[in-house]
Amino acid sequence: MGIIWAIIIGFFAGLIAKFIVPGDKEPKGFILTTVLGIVGSLLATFLGQAIGWYGPNDGAGFIASIVGAVIILVVWGMISRRR
Repeated sequence: MGIIWAIIIGFFAGLIAKFIVPGDKEPKGFILTTVLGIVGSLLATFLGQAIGWYGPNDGAGFIASIVGAVIILVVWGMISRRR
């Protein structure tokens, strides 16, 4: 059941992040939006553990997942502008 929740939360986190950071070159589609949210959650968890906000077995919450996805979209936009 944990993987299903990760997919659902990842989709909504990616969807909200795409509304916050709109762009022409952003990943499109259900699967890429879901992957964006899941990877954003992993990024937020990694950064939170590095800073000391989360313990070794803690994960990022929904808001932190959105922030992680926004960071990924901003970096994606910077890389796509260079090409």
